[in-house]
Amino acid sequence: QVQLVESGGGLVQAGGSLRLSCAASRSIFSISAMGWYRQAPGKQRELVASITRAGGTTNFADSVKGRFTISRDNARNMVYLQMNSLKPEDTAVYYCAARPRGSLAYDYWGQGTQVTVSS
Repeated sequence: QVQLVESGGGLVQAGGSLRLSCAASRSIFSISAMGWYRQAPGKQRELVASITRAGGTTNFADSVKGRFTISRDNARNMVYLQMNSLKPEDTAVYYCAARPRGSLAYDYWGQGTQVTVSS
């Protein structure tokens, strides 16, 4: 079991940047992958970015490629999402998620943090 707590959301103008942080309650070294999802009003939750245990592989949704980066600090049990060149369509609640080893799904979720991008 691992608890995840996101922070860093807020209101930003289009073109601006935000850095989201996800703090895990225990070591994430054994966590297979960490991801950031988002859900906008009236839309399905989508995977924005993911990173493998050692950080060697990252994946991004096409809509954020070149603008967002994901990183993890296993020593600090932290995962980050750096969001640059933000657009109004990035407005959503962003969730941190963890996929344990042996699982095909993200089994652990944070409570979410709101990101609002004004035009």
